[in-house]
Amino acid sequence: NSETFWTTTGMFPQEFIIGFPKCVKISKVAIQCYLVRTLRIERSVSKDPVGFEQCIEKDLQHTEGQLQMEEFPLPEFQATYLRFIIKSAFDHFVSVHRVMAEGT
Repeated sequence: NSETFWTTTGMFPQEFIIGFPKCVKISKVAIQCYLVRTLRIERSVSKDPVGFEQCIEKDLQHTEGQLQMEEFPLPEFQATYLRFIIKSAFDHFVSVHRVMAEGT
């Protein structure tokens, strides 16, 4: 829903986990967020959200007054869970407006 978003509580790191019904192949992950400085994406292929391994960590560009839009190509990538960790920010609070995963 483009009218909703998730926001942090003001301290870092902050994280959220997205789960899939089963292990899926993902070719690309995209995120729309605001004021995120450092983002890490981890994956788990377990039945439960445990045993995460780091896949991507990136410092994002500051975009004053606009959403940050980042895409991460992930060739030959499988996951049952994706954990997004916001390690640092450009302000006390950040927001995540959309997360998209493409694949099969």
